[in-house]
Amino acid sequence: MQEKLAIIGGSGVYEIFEDSEKLSVETPYGKVENVSKITLKEKEVYFLPRHGPEHSVPPHLINYRANIFSLHKLGVKNILATNAVGSIEVNIKPGNFVIPDQIIDMTKNRILTFYDGSTKIDFDDGTTHEGVVHLDYSDPYCPRLRKLYVSLLQDVNERVFDEGVNICSEGPRFETPAEIQMFQKIGGTLVGMTTVPEAILAKEVKICYATLCLVTNYGAGMQEKVTHEEVIELFKEKTNVIKQVMKNAIAKKMKINDCKCHK
Repeated sequence: MQEKLAIIGGSGVYEIFEDSEKLSVETPYGKVENVSKITLKEKEVYFLPRHGPEHSVPPHLINYRANIFSLHKLGVKNILATNAVGSIEVNIKPGNFVIPDQIIDMTKNRILTFYDGSTKIDFDDGTTHEGVVHLDYSDPYCPRLRKLYVSLLQDVNERVFDEGVNICSEGPRFETPAEIQMFQKIGGTLVGMTTVPEAILAKEVKICYATLCLVTNYGAGMQEKVTHEEVIELFKEKTNVIKQVMKNAIAKKMKINDCKCHK
């Protein structure tokens, strides 16, 4: 059986999939038409740009359920995501990488679960989950994939923080200085707009998930202003690093048998 890995993100990854097969996947939550697939000797690798191929879908309107369910339907067992985030800790600077281990959800209008009381989800181990399901989120991100990310970043001599609290705000606007101060007081490390419900949904369908967060700016009030342009510019500067990390990840054998994300 071929190992199946998915990458969710944008800049720094498209190039790897230039000669890929384009897929359209039907899900109960809508059709996902922007999945790319490459096949290696013992691995199938999928790429899903969460904002669409033209980065045209804002974070609060992404169809997260369709995206994650499409990967579940394809048999994916590991998801490596990337996020551009703001730092709300002075010692974590723009250009640094963080592999967060915790989430605080500050979104307001997103559907956060597959389990709405009527949905039935079948798994390839023969089990079915349906109705009301309450899952443990002590580890919102897969510890095994987090360690892999840290190791891969160290291999390319990048500064990486191996833990952090990732706060997800609704967007698409940036946060106010008062909101950043509140996030600092409740223990936040980073602030972004897309880890919720993406990471939550992945865990609901037993997919290991971790994210590589690139700090592109400080939160509002910690620098003079925050612009979309500076976020994109810094992400472009780190494109080659992200691309190399993903290539190295694809080359790794993913051992999932002992991972509790699948149990």
